[in-house]
Amino acid sequence: MNYFEYIEALKGKKIGVIGYGVSNRPLVRVLLDAGCDVTVCDKRTAEAMGEAGEELLARGGKLRSGEDYLEHLDFDVIFRTPGVLPTVPQLREAAERGAVLTSEMEAFCALCPCRIVAITGSDGKTTTSTVTAKLLEAAGYKVHLGGNIGTPLFDRLPDICPEDFAVLELSSFQLHSMNCSPDRAIITNISPNHLDVHSDFEDYVTAKQNIYRNQTEKGVLVLNAKDAHTPAFAAEAKGEVRLFSSKGPVENGAYMQYEILCRADHGASEAYMESSDIRIPGVHNVENYLAALAAVGDLITREQFVEVAKTFPGVPHRMEYLRTINGVKFYNDSIASSPTRTIAGLHALPVPPIVILGGHDKHIPFDTLGDELCLHAKAAVLCGETAERIAAAIKASKHYDPERFPVIVLDNFRSAVQVAYGLGGNGDIVTLSPACSSFDRFKNFEERGNIFREIVMGMEP
Repeated sequence: MNYFEYIEALKGKKIGVIGYGVSNRPLVRVLLDAGCDVTVCDKRTAEAMGEAGEELLARGGKLRSGEDYLEHLDFDVIFRTPGVLPTVPQLREAAERGAVLTSEMEAFCALCPCRIVAITGSDGKTTTSTVTAKLLEAAGYKVHLGGNIGTPLFDRLPDICPEDFAVLELSSFQLHSMNCSPDRAIITNISPNHLDVHSDFEDYVTAKQNIYRNQTEKGVLVLNAKDAHTPAFAAEAKGEVRLFSSKGPVENGAYMQYEILCRADHGASEAYMESSDIRIPGVHNVENYLAALAAVGDLITREQFVEVAKTFPGVPHRMEYLRTINGVKFYNDSIASSPTRTIAGLHALPVPPIVILGGHDKHIPFDTLGDELCLHAKAAVLCGETAERIAAAIKASKHYDPERFPVIVLDNFRSAVQVAYGLGGNGDIVTLSPACSSFDRFKNFEERGNIFREIVMGMEP
């Protein structure tokens, strides 16, 4: 079934769309323009949605809002937003009554006419996805980059050609009920995350595994050689397995040895470049490049890889340098919404930074983070829901020295930035690297990072 046949098949059906966020708005627009019967179910009223709500109603869409927006889902087809898992009782009951439960991304993958490279993992998804797309573009391919990275692709299906590539960043929420079969799949790493939404860690890991479980023998699966889950994932893979490693050679994939990035093709290796020549800093970004190289190295030249690595400045909110004030450098790493990502940032910086942390509580343990902060940071300034939990983890660490390592808890984000700056001196670094998601105070990590940038750029020297 192609895109046009799919839209035609939806006519005459009652369609429910759960959540009217970024991913679902183009979908709703397409369905309404095709004359479909669409009801959006969202906590927010049309007034609270602003222009998006006005557009929905103007195009003939219906809206069911309020706290009980998930009740009475009497639809033939339901498109869920990624943050509402199919295990939610109301969705499960609707499916048991015969409703087809899907999502914008599931529909895209089923209808996409071109090759798909799909990327998931606990950390590094966006940078790896963006680098993969840029490498393919450098090789002359037309690339459609989207998914969890913030760009919906469903409405672009009519413009996608079989010779193109779709590069998709996929979250555990998107993958939870997906039966996708990407031509190439990358799992960057697995560590505890989103345990406030998933029933447990096993549910989170199982969702990630959906990225490869429906691949065919022709599929390629790229895995992190040092991740504990890799042997089990590799054993399940139906197609070719490629590994990436920042700690020495692999037989097939990409690796770093003696600070040199290399590509391995079934035992034959070729050196590509020195890691120090990659424009964006940190071993975690070296690993992002290695993952991308393992996935698409056979489709690009060494020269194309080197050119992208030397010139790509990185994605905003990911170890993004902002400015220097009186010798203090500021970095925006708002994307660091898990302890492992914050720890990677600590190791990427040239000096122990003053770290601004805290945010929404995803029920992830902070014990290891506490140790790493004591060993590799200069101070911690904490605010948000998790501030006290992180402070407790730091003070419980065997490496904690209250005389050497300040731990400051504040209620106000702006005050946290100003206090962090006050703790620094010439040659120091202040980084926003929260180790938590942003939903306690901000719409998303982008808004958090943008506000941080605004505060820093507005500070007087």
